[in-house]
Amino acid sequence: MGAGTDGLMTPALLVDRGRLAANVAEMAERTAARGVALRPHVKTSKSLDVARAQLAAGAIGFTCSTPAEVRLLQDAGIGGLVWAHQPVGPAKLAFAVAAARRGGLTVTVDSVEVAAPLGEALAEAGTSLPVLIEVDTGLGRTGADPGDVLALAEALTRWPALRLCGVLTHEGQLYAHAGDRAGLERAGRRAGEVMAGLGERLRAAGHPAGIVSVGSTPGATSTPFVPGVTETRAGTYVYYDANQVALGSVPLERCALTVLATVVSTRRRGTAIIDAGLKAMSSDRSVTGEGFGAVLAPTPGGGPLDGVAFTAANEEHGFLTGPGTARLTVGDRVRIVPNHACTTVNMWSEAQVLDGAEVVARWRISARH
Repeated sequence: MGAGTDGLMTPALLVDRGRLAANVAEMAERTAARGVALRPHVKTSKSLDVARAQLAAGAIGFTCSTPAEVRLLQDAGIGGLVWAHQPVGPAKLAFAVAAARRGGLTVTVDSVEVAAPLGEALAEAGTSLPVLIEVDTGLGRTGADPGDVLALAEALTRWPALRLCGVLTHEGQLYAHAGDRAGLERAGRRAGEVMAGLGERLRAAGHPAGIVSVGSTPGATSTPFVPGVTETRAGTYVYYDANQVALGSVPLERCALTVLATVVSTRRRGTAIIDAGLKAMSSDRSVTGEGFGAVLAPTPGGGPLDGVAFTAANEEHGFLTGPGTARLTVGDRVRIVPNHACTTVNMWSEAQVLDGAEVVARWRISARH
């Protein structure tokens, strides 16, 4: 430890510790100032080191996508968990029962078809779980239609082992607003208004709805701050990424996650091949529809390379194109800000942590699929 990045074998996943700390602090301060709880999504970092920093800054717990993420945090003694994925099928039902016995877990449902087997399995095991109704506010993925939420809440009373505590949404539809930050903010507020209204209607009908939970990084400046919303589950903010830059969430210099790569071929005019491909970056394309990430100078803190774009990738090779590639030679290094931090992190087993230009730690990445 304490050495620079020159000795690292590439590709390598890099985390700028200073930028990470600033991102964690800013989100915690922003939400606390407005009285909104922060329950970040652990799928971005999949790292107990990052999770503990978020807890120290005031996070009330974490949002999980997978049983592995739930297990990782429960094994570390961390509670306040929301499993924001439908627990469907015998294996996941058995896991939900086991996790319920350990405590500190809330699950989500969006239909009677999901709720009934879960309620029955919990009752048979002699335990129970708090439940949030997932709501579709425009993404078109999972989630009950807003107009069906009251009926679903009433149906849940058939299973006493399911203890309704509120509603939850992921306003992922905001990712469609690249280049239109004002439109994104309006869409974010609309999602928050839908959720706050549902909370009021549930309480008026006699159903518990103390939690009104929203969650996305692009929506973190709008959706959580609608009166009546109680918490946000943003995740990508710990690192940010090229998509968040394109969406206007932050400038490029706030991104804390990069992939260090080496130029391995310049045989083709106008193209430089690097040793970081889909297995280093993931296949998620930009919200603008172009490229696999922003290409930066190799020095930590260095800015974009003019005239160089990351336009194509194979499993182990990336294709940099543009007039700026004429300045690149075999052995040169570049850093890539990935389009999507969450899916990039999931490709790796560890991250190299930088303090300035020095590698000061290695953080394990856990709970990968």
